Amino acid sequence: MDSEKLMTNNGAPYFEHQDSQTVGARGPVLLQDFVLQENLAHFVRERIPERIVHAKGTGAYGKFTVTHDISKYTKAKLFSQVGNSCKMFARFSTVGGEKGSADTARDPRGFALKFYTEDGNWDLVGNNTPVFFIKDAKKFPDFIHTQKRVPKTNLKSATMMWDFWSLNPESLHQVLILMSDRGTPYGYRHMHGFGSHTFSLINEQNQRTWVKFHFLTKQGIKNFTNEEAMKMAGENPDFAQEDMCKAIENGDFPKWTMYIQTMTEEQANEFRWNPFDITKVWSHDDFPMMEVGEMELNEIPVNYFAHVEQSIFSPSNLVNGISFSPDKMLQGRLFSYPDAHRYRVGVNAHHLEVNRCPFAVNNYQRDGAMADSSIYQDKPNYFPNSFDNIQPDAAYKNFEYELDSTHVANFNRNENDDDHYTQPGLLYTKAMNQQDRDNLVKNIIDSMSGIDGPKKDEIINRQLCYFFRANIELGMKVASGLNVNLDANMMNHSK
Repeated sequence: MDSEKLMTNNGAPYFEHQDSQTVGARGPVLLQDFVLQENLAHFVRERIPERIVHAKGTGAYGKFTVTHDISKYTKAKLFSQVGNSCKMFARFSTVGGEKGSADTARDPRGFALKFYTEDGNWDLVGNNTPVFFIKDAKKFPDFIHTQKRVPKTNLKSATMMWDFWSLNPESLHQVLILMSDRGTPYGYRHMHGFGSHTFSLINEQNQRTWVKFHFLTKQGIKNFTNEEAMKMAGENPDFAQEDMCKAIENGDFPKWTMYIQTMTEEQANEFRWNPFDITKVWSHDDFPMMEVGEMELNEIPVNYFAHVEQSIFSPSNLVNGISFSPDKMLQGRLFSYPDAHRYRVGVNAHHLEVNRCPFAVNNYQRDGAMADSSIYQDKPNYFPNSFDNIQPDAAYKNFEYELDSTHVANFNRNENDDDHYTQPGLLYTKAMNQQDRDNLVKNIIDSMSGIDGPKKDEIINRQLCYFFRANIELGMKVASGLNVNLDANMMNHSK
C-alpha cells in the first residue's frame, strides 16, 4: 500500500516530526520551527471543560425500532406506525465523579438518548432511577456541590452529603435507591433507564396525555455489592467502558425495551401526589406499562472525544408530538442544559457529527466559534426575506393549553407535596427482597459512619428521623448499626 504524506494542519507535507530545529546539534531551539509550534499549541488545547456532572461516560450508536402502536397518544412521526426506526446515540455515565473516577462508584447513572428522527433530534436525558434527589432546579447547584469536593481540602465528604440529605427529606426516595445495590450497577448493560420526569404526548387531535418513559434492559438486572464495586474500582476503574466496548465488538449488542406509562388530565387532577414531582413514581398497578419499541446499541464511535465527549443532550430537544410538563426540575433543565453546552462545547456544537440532525435544518442562526458555512453557505441570515422559500409550517404550531388562572405567582408548595416517606417505605417493604434490605442497611451504615465534626450527632439524628418515618424497621437497624441510643424525643419527632 502506498504511504501517505505527513502534513501540517494547512495540508503542507513536512519531514521533521521528531526533532526540533536548533542552532547547531545542541541548540537552542529556533522559534521559526512552526511544526513544533503547531503541534504543541494543538496539544495543550485538546481538552474542553469536562461536564460539571456526568463527566465520565460511555457512548455508542445504535438503532431504535417501534414495535407497538402508540399513535393514538402522539403525532410524533417516529411513532406513526409499527416498524418505523431511526438511528440513535446513547451516553451512559456516573454523575458526581470526575473524568478519572471509577466506573463502579456508588452513584446514579446517567442514561442519555438521542434519536435522529425525520422531524428533528429528540433527546431523552434521564437516569437509571425513576426518581431524583430534589424536585426543584433551584436546589441543584447546592446539591451537586455536596456530591463533589470540599473547597478547602478538595476531598469528598460524607458529612456534607448527609447534611444536605438530612435537611431535604424529599431526597429520601432516591437515597434509598442509591444506597441499595442499584447504586452500583454491573456496568451499563445491566441497568434500566428512565426519562424520570413526567413529559407529555400530543396527538393529531391536539389532546394531551402525561407520560413517563422507561427502558428495561434485556440483559437482566445485575449489580455489584458494595465490596465488589470497591474491589473493581481498584482493579479496573474503566470497567463499564470496557464491558460495553467488548460486548459490542463481540456482536453481543445490548438491547433495551421501551415502555411508557400514561396518565390523563383527569387522573392527574385526582392523583394522590403531584404527578409532576420527580421524587415520586406512578404505581404500575394504577398506570400499567405499555410496550413501545426496542433500542439496540451496535457501534462504538471511531473516536471517543469527537463523539462521546463532545456529544450534547438536552431535554429541550423535543419533536412535534412530544412535549414537557410543569415538573419544576424539568423546567430548570430546559434552560440549564443548552446553556451548559454553549459554554462547554460552543454555540455551534449542534453542527458536530454526533449532534447534527441528519435531515435538512433551516434557520437563521449564523457565525460564532467553529461556524461551518458549508451548512448554510451564502443563504440569508434574516427572516422574512425575498431570497429563500423557508416558511413556518402551521402543522407544527405549538400545542395550546390554558394555565390555571386562579393562582398567583408564589413560592409555595401543596400540602401533600411534603409526603416524602410513603413511597420510600413501599420501596423498602414491597420492591426489595430481604437481601436487598440487608445490603441497603449495611451500605447506609458504612456511608453514614463517615460523618464527622461537631454537627455529627445532629446530622445523624435528623436523617434517622426520616428513616423511621419511612419504615420503623429500617430506622431501628440503621440506628443500631451506628450505635445511636434512641430516646423518646427522637421517636416522637419521627412520627
